[in-house]
Amino acid sequence: MGVPLMLMTIGGLVVAMVLLAVSLFTKKRWLTKFVAGGVAVWFVFYVIMLLGFSLTSTEKVLAAGEAKEYCGFYLDCHMHTTVTSVRTAKTIGTATAKDKFYIVNIKVSSDARNPAIKLRLLEPKACVVMPDKTKIERDTAAEALLPTANVRLDTDMDNRTTIEKEIVFDLPSGPGDPKLLITEGYGIDRNIEHVLVGDEDSLFHGQTFFKLQEQNTTAGL
Repeated sequence: MGVPLMLMTIGGLVVAMVLLAVSLFTKKRWLTKFVAGGVAVWFVFYVIMLLGFSLTSTEKVLAAGEAKEYCGFYLDCHMHTTVTSVRTAKTIGTATAKDKFYIVNIKVSSDARNPAIKLRLLEPKACVVMPDKTKIERDTAAEALLPTANVRLDTDMDNRTTIEKEIVFDLPSGPGDPKLLITEGYGIDRNIEHVLVGDEDSLFHGQTFFKLQEQNTTAGL
């Protein structure tokens, strides 16, 4: 629903601008008022739809093996990420965690039907959201010491291949469960998605996280 509404809004604004220019050129005040009123009514309707879908949405937390799909402003939703395993360590090579390293194995896949079509995640970003809403970014220095250091999550791929990479977070101990958030999209995509009805990245919309439940604890790697 979000994309058709956005396209209707853009198309309507173009038509409104043309009609407004005509009304000003012909000095038809009734047409000017009609165009302004129509734009105002549609704007109110769109805001109600945007906030309505967002405020009634709920947060999702996916377990290991459950996939998250990515659609954004585009009509295809073929790209997916999955957390396949989570392990912890105090050290990774020469790197020592301030508290504990969470090493998360991410699998990227595509379910596009045509094997000739190559897709990829657009500038994927990952962070951990703590119970107090603090966001912790990846520890790229520790990641560089792992076997998958040179693997990129944004590599072109078809439906016959997958990408797997271990990403690392240095997380503090404390009550509650940390959650992993993976998003993708260029800057302009993200800005559009903020006002895209029903999109996960739209204003106030509930997001989809991954549960960080460790399956293997080690003293060091």
